Amino acid sequence: MTSHDFITLDGNSLTRKQLVAVARGGASVQLDPNQLARVQRAADFLAEKVSCGEPTYGVTTGFGSNADKLLGAHRLRDELPGGHPHQPEGTLLDELQHNLIITHAVCVGRPFAEDVVRAMLVIRINTLMRGHSGIRVSTLQALTAMLNAGIVPVVPEKGSVGASGDLAPLSHLAIVLLGGGEAFYQGERMPGAEALKRAGLEPIRLSFKEGLALNNGTAQMLATGALALDTLERLLDTADLAAAMTLDAFAGRSGALREEVHALRPHPGQVETAARVRDLLEGSTLVDIPYHLVPRFRQWASDAWSTPEDQALSFDIGWEWVPANQRHGREAFYNRFLPFKGGKKHQPQDAYSLRCMPQVHGAVRDAWAQACRVFDIELNAVTDNPLIFPDNDAAQFIEEQVISAGHFHGMPLALAMSYVKAAIPVLASISERRLNKLVDPATNDGLPAFLTGNEDATDSGFMIVQYTAAALVNDLATRAHPASVYSVPTSANAEDHVSMGANEARHVLDMCEDLGHVLALELYTAAQALDYRQEMLNAARRLAARGDWRALAAKITNAPREDSPHHAQFVDEVKALTAALAEVGDYHAGAAVRRAHERLRQHIGFMHRDRAMDGDVRTVCELVARGAVLDGAA
Repeated sequence: MTSHDFITLDGNSLTRKQLVAVARGGASVQLDPNQLARVQRAADFLAEKVSCGEPTYGVTTGFGSNADKLLGAHRLRDELPGGHPHQPEGTLLDELQHNLIITHAVCVGRPFAEDVVRAMLVIRINTLMRGHSGIRVSTLQALTAMLNAGIVPVVPEKGSVGASGDLAPLSHLAIVLLGGGEAFYQGERMPGAEALKRAGLEPIRLSFKEGLALNNGTAQMLATGALALDTLERLLDTADLAAAMTLDAFAGRSGALREEVHALRPHPGQVETAARVRDLLEGSTLVDIPYHLVPRFRQWASDAWSTPEDQALSFDIGWEWVPANQRHGREAFYNRFLPFKGGKKHQPQDAYSLRCMPQVHGAVRDAWAQACRVFDIELNAVTDNPLIFPDNDAAQFIEEQVISAGHFHGMPLALAMSYVKAAIPVLASISERRLNKLVDPATNDGLPAFLTGNEDATDSGFMIVQYTAAALVNDLATRAHPASVYSVPTSANAEDHVSMGANEARHVLDMCEDLGHVLALELYTAAQALDYRQEMLNAARRLAARGDWRALAAKITNAPREDSPHHAQFVDEVKALTAALAEVGDYHAGAAVRRAHERLRQHIGFMHRDRAMDGDVRTVCELVARGAVLDGAA
């Protein structure tokens, strides 16, 4: 979607995809003309009731704990001795709405990113289009013009308690419309009035209830959370890809991914994850490879290889032969598998971080899906207060048409974000555990320690990559405490229970960035491991394809002497190993994993010896952040 595309807002049909198109894709919005008639109907109804002198919360009364104060016909402060120097324009009713915005814009911290603020604007416009807020069409059009002109109000990140909605941050949005506050325009930060002027727009004055309509709602937590869910969707797919690449690098087992297995415990995310990883591994000749074919890494030596092609390799390989007198009680196993111990352990299952990918990734995916369900409802909900029902013709009193309710309370969003917030460290943790297995020679199934040859004991390889991943996992875990369980009352206890949903959603968006970093580090490490695994197996295949079983036998330790009674059996079994290795044309990862690996290698080369890795880490984190590795796998 390009900046020339328009999303039509009608208050009823906004999707997360459309929201992202405006927030992150530069699309503009337009207002549905049929729905604008409903907007104006509510504004006219409110003006009529005010002219009749009907007491209306937030229109002719104060807000929050001041709701019991009715506005008078004139300003009492004008009667103060010596008069009053402050002479605001308009009536007390106008002043009420104006003051609501300027006194509530008190957030602190760094400004939200542009995409968050643009999403907030879209959400606010869309909910006001429902026609239950009392805002005038002209004010709604002014808000739309500000968004489409590229004006991005400066909204500091911290200051909302999530009820009555996101009062403070939304006031930072609205104050620019009044010619106050600050905004970014064409990349420059400036006073709000100047941004309007440069964009050819005029500040507005608010009418009845328009201050409340603009700042009373869940737009910050909804915007922040919706963008987090968009990011997390890509990261869930990235996690599956990283796991598949790691499983290929381990030459792991696919039984735990089988469709009939997950039909017995059909959690939707689990079933989907298993299917996705199966698809990513399609065409792999590494997964489910017989144990005996996989050699163990050995450090390079000058006499390791004889042909020019193999002499370019920076490693050696080897197996250990299991003599017949050590096979007692395991005859059935050795009737199926040849008696050579290489890189793979003779066990029927992988570690949890590999075997339980569907269960763990799938549970996180289910948490994401639940949050999406909640957020999709909220995108087209009315969340300000009071709610206006001008078409309730049977009403006897204004309280039946202007109803104070609690739709601004962010708890539905807050609890959904709490669920996601707890899930993010889980996904990061299992990724780090896979990364750790790849670099640990005790668990990486025959790959080199820290994925480097280290012939001269000077190389650290990928050792410290795991440290960074561990630090990120710990940081994510310590940030996973739910904000939603800790309410701090506000407004002199008129607002005695709040959601803290704005903090919750902001935390989740920030945590997604670090989750992406952990997954990027796993991909970076898995790519190195996959290169080693493929090259080691293909070196063994080339050796076997030349038909010289003696050359392969030279790679096997514990071989019997020629005068040993076991020597003939050893020779037969080495010949069988030679034939089995030569059967496969090439040892390689699944097709999608190979494509992702190639995309990584376009930007980051294989690390033969220690080098500065900071540039590699920045690059892989950037590739993951913009979805380039996923695109490469598609």
